[in-house]
Amino acid sequence: MAMNFQSLLQLKSLWQRFTDQHPKFPAFLRAAQPALKEGSVIAFSITTPEGKIIESNLKVTSTDLELIESLKQMSQ
Repeated sequence: MAMNFQSLLQLKSLWQRFTDQHPKFPAFLRAAQPALKEGSVIAFSITTPEGKIIESNLKVTSTDLELIESLKQMSQ
């Protein structure tokens, strides 16, 4: 799978804007990273402006950990 350099630059710019708007999120990711082990459960919850709550979760697998490690290496 070929990586488009222009798309990577755009993604980096979008990530920077996201972290500027939500500075606590990267800190949360850094704090949570040591707990991400195979079998850990990540829970997601979204509350819409109307108050509707949408929830889900996933159990972390070894391939999830490989993806996370690859993303960490790309960001360095």
